[in-house]
Amino acid sequence: MPVRDRLLAVLVAVLWGLNFIAIDLGMADLPPLMFVAIRFVFVVFPAIFFVPKPDAAWRTILLIGAFMSLGQFSLLYLAISLGMPAGMASLVLQAQVLFTVLLAWVGLRERPRSEQLVGVLIGTVGLAIIAVAHGMQAPVIPLFVTLAAAAAWAIGNVLVRQAKVASGLSMVVWSGIVVPLPALALSLVLDGPAALARGFAGFGWTAVLGTAYTVIAASLIGYTIFNSLLARHPATSVVPYILLVPVVGIASAWLVMNEVPSAGELIGAAIMLVGVAVAGGSFALRSRSRASTDSPDAT
Repeated sequence: MPVRDRLLAVLVAVLWGLNFIAIDLGMADLPPLMFVAIRFVFVVFPAIFFVPKPDAAWRTILLIGAFMSLGQFSLLYLAISLGMPAGMASLVLQAQVLFTVLLAWVGLRERPRSEQLVGVLIGTVGLAIIAVAHGMQAPVIPLFVTLAAAAAWAIGNVLVRQAKVASGLSMVVWSGIVVPLPALALSLVLDGPAALARGFAGFGWTAVLGTAYTVIAASLIGYTIFNSLLARHPATSVVPYILLVPVVGIASAWLVMNEVPSAGELIGAAIMLVGVAVAGGSFALRSRSRASTDSPDAT
């Protein structure tokens, strides 16, 4: 990719990495599922009046929204509210790459390459180390809820792949219609009417800024840039930059929120990132690029 597009890919990773801090800070004033509902109200409106509907059946759009938007973000916000550190959440959520490889194998009969299976194994070892290290100093339930969010994202990936629908800005906006009412209803059941009333009454600047960041920077700007890059370049050239998201997430949470990972968590994080890189094709891409450069026909 040209240098300009590489810098844009890095910008997306930074926007998405900082998003976890915005989520954590925003929930200081709001119940988690209420925050999800408010976020997607503004993701959908007014953009839905200007962004054309994706070229897909309504059933496909609604299923993708149910898993990739409602499932992923409801579980992620809930995990952070239960005590999952924002920085570690940005890392553990990348387990979606490992889950996607396995689910595509089972659901789509897309047999993974040998290096992808090795990557899944390495990533699983890293996750196990993180779970043990995290469990030594904090409850593990938030960790497993974050893994469930990663699994929901992976199911959404497989649905997009199966339907051959590009997950662009139009899909983000239109599939987002699934989120607000169910998320608000779940918040009403789990948190109660009094908590929702306090959330609306106490919707202060922290919640406003957190909502604005998640809607504008993370959802609309981030996905617009990311999908424009996917439209111009092979996915294998663009997707590996997402590995920078947990790096930004952990570093920013460390600096802003004083979330200091333990040595065991950092070791597990490094191993998991290697596994995600291998499973996601980053190393395979490098090998193919080198082979192409070494070829006599390369220009």
